[in-house]
Amino acid sequence: MFKKGIALLLIICSIYISFDALLPNTISTIDANKNEFSTARALTHLAEISKKPHFVGNTEHKNVRNYIEKQLQHLGLETEIQEGYTISQWGNLAKAKNIIAKIKGSNPSGKALMLLTHYDSNPHSSIGASDAGSGVITILEGLRAYLSEGKTPKNDIIILISDAEELGLNGADLFVNQHEWSKDVGLVLNFEARGSGGPSYMLIETNNGNANLMKAFVEANPKYPVANSLAYSIYKMLPNDTDLTVFRKDGDINGFNFAFIDDHFDYHTALDTYDRLNRNTLEHQGSYLMPLLHYFADADLNNLKSNEDYIYVNVPYFGTVIYPFNWVFPMLIIAVVAFIGLLVYGFKNKTIKQREITKGFYVFITALIICGVFTFLSWKLINTLYPGYGELLHGFTYNGHSYIWCFVLFSLGIIFYSYHKVYTPSNTASLLVAPITLWLIICTLVAFNLKGASFFIIPVFSALLAFYILLKQQKPNLILLALLCIPVLFIITPLIKMFPVGLGLKIVFVSAIFVVLIFGLTLPVIGFFKHKKRWSYLLFFFGIVFFFKAHFNSKFTADTPKPNSLVYILNYDDNTALWATYDNTLDSWTKNFLGEAPEDGSFLNENIFNSKYASGFTYASKAPLKTISKPKIEISNDTIIGDKRHFNICIMPTRAVQRMELFSDSTNVYHSFKINGVDAYRAEASDFVFETREHNRLFSYYVSGNEPLELFISVPATQKTTLLLHEATFDLLENNQFTVPKREQNMIPKPFVLNDAILTKQSININ
Repeated sequence: MFKKGIALLLIICSIYISFDALLPNTISTIDANKNEFSTARALTHLAEISKKPHFVGNTEHKNVRNYIEKQLQHLGLETEIQEGYTISQWGNLAKAKNIIAKIKGSNPSGKALMLLTHYDSNPHSSIGASDAGSGVITILEGLRAYLSEGKTPKNDIIILISDAEELGLNGADLFVNQHEWSKDVGLVLNFEARGSGGPSYMLIETNNGNANLMKAFVEANPKYPVANSLAYSIYKMLPNDTDLTVFRKDGDINGFNFAFIDDHFDYHTALDTYDRLNRNTLEHQGSYLMPLLHYFADADLNNLKSNEDYIYVNVPYFGTVIYPFNWVFPMLIIAVVAFIGLLVYGFKNKTIKQREITKGFYVFITALIICGVFTFLSWKLINTLYPGYGELLHGFTYNGHSYIWCFVLFSLGIIFYSYHKVYTPSNTASLLVAPITLWLIICTLVAFNLKGASFFIIPVFSALLAFYILLKQQKPNLILLALLCIPVLFIITPLIKMFPVGLGLKIVFVSAIFVVLIFGLTLPVIGFFKHKKRWSYLLFFFGIVFFFKAHFNSKFTADTPKPNSLVYILNYDDNTALWATYDNTLDSWTKNFLGEAPEDGSFLNENIFNSKYASGFTYASKAPLKTISKPKIEISNDTIIGDKRHFNICIMPTRAVQRMELFSDSTNVYHSFKINGVDAYRAEASDFVFETREHNRLFSYYVSGNEPLELFISVPATQKTTLLLHEATFDLLENNQFTVPKREQNMIPKPFVLNDAILTKQSININ
């Protein structure tokens, strides 16, 4: 009984350590050594740059830029502002104003190390404390600590605090493709955020193999590495590019992303504030920067490219474990051969029985299916019961962690209950056959299709050793078996949280599946525990507790506010006006304008402002006509040469516009289209630009300083060209022509969509 208690304690402690090791537990103070990173000192900068939204074009954006530039100058660095228009492949035109500085190295002929983040916040209500104020202050404080030592690095260190990242990575585009220093960069360290807390994940950006990058990362030895090759394999499949992506695609420059993703509900919202940034998370960013800055400042950055890939995974106490991709199949073959040998040995010695093995397969696969399906359907039902969750476009609710706990506990309850029906004191070895078999099948699938996840084989080897012990001993040492469970608990358990946090609660069923898979490899210990039925009831009870905790925290409050949206749309063509919203559930604030029974707003979505999740208008209702100043539009140089018609259009705002969007029916084609001196994106070997466009959208222009939009266009000579211009200002709540009340305390502006905006529409006809 004593050994069972110790074994159980080892399992519980291993689970705790698997999460505890992901983040620093202490925060560096204001009086930390001058050559050390201090979170407290970094926060003094954050207090200054996270007072208000600072998106491209607004006044606070300039204030933040000036503050950062002065802080770099206080460190003794010469700064420059790189300024220019670019248009991203997202179709967003902006004038970025990058902040650039350099620490000169002793070997200027070598490649340079770049420290990268961005200073703009997302339009229009995001405060930007985490995204990416946290990156700015990490670099400022890291540079201060590094420079305090007074040593000269071997490599140049370039600092790029980029602009317009939120609009389309425009600042990075401007630097990589137009700045003379870009060709000198050998490695980039990029600091980002997609939430306000949790561990910071390291994600590699490279066009080649990652072998040399990973070797260097391990040698630099950051204290709290959180990285695995599965996370990057998934990251590459998602539309979540960062500035570093431009360096990889356009400059073939390698780099490391460091980004935290928990508390995703704060991302791009008015909740991304100084107070809500997790201090341990900021400490974690500093714990990456300092050792990597010291290491790569003096490393040979010419040698980081490789044709070989490495598997990598962080393990408590061991740091980052790496090994080559070409080990994947040999390790898999060894595991399969060893398993077959152990099966032969077990049958020969009658320590495993076919009937018990069959029971094991039945119960394990049944539990796997039940847990996955139950969790998937339950989350669907929860979204129906709590329609307000649909307003959180992030896909992760404020009480999301409670739901993860709830489904993890329910899954454990299901599997404990399932195994109590088949358990006998002598069949643990037989029951272990099914989990090992399924794990080997998974490892085979990932070896062929998702090599980044091939570290799954590591806990399988421990399970095989435990299986061997069970075959050899009728009464094995449970403490030893518990120690053999540590690899699966250290390596796989954090994925239970990582998946729904990273990809949204819609895939919390993956967490349930991982719970069953992990349980399967802990059977060498858990299999010997009696009273599994009682354990299941206890787990069900606590699962219900967490469900009710989630329920009682499901209401929108000042700390967990409801995102909502309102737009005033004035159509100059037919002299009509509408109120519109992106919300599925109207509240007291939106009903003031849309009423109790608004019309379906989907008819507005034919030509719609671009949004991150392709969100469309849901409801609309008639609005009073207001006198909104029209832009001044001039058409000039209208000339036909051969079979092409060339003309210029200058659109000059007459109000403080933040955004313009241009649409054109898909029947209109364009031979060329230059926008403020920048050529529109053209697919390779295509005769036309804007050939493939969604919702008729040509591009967006994020306006700085109310600068005009100048277009140089060529079209087929016989084409009757019609452009539809949208102009938007974000001043609906402040404009004195409207009486829109402030939101209630339990509401915030909805992110990722056009919001709190006065939108005008008008056609431009070239006949």
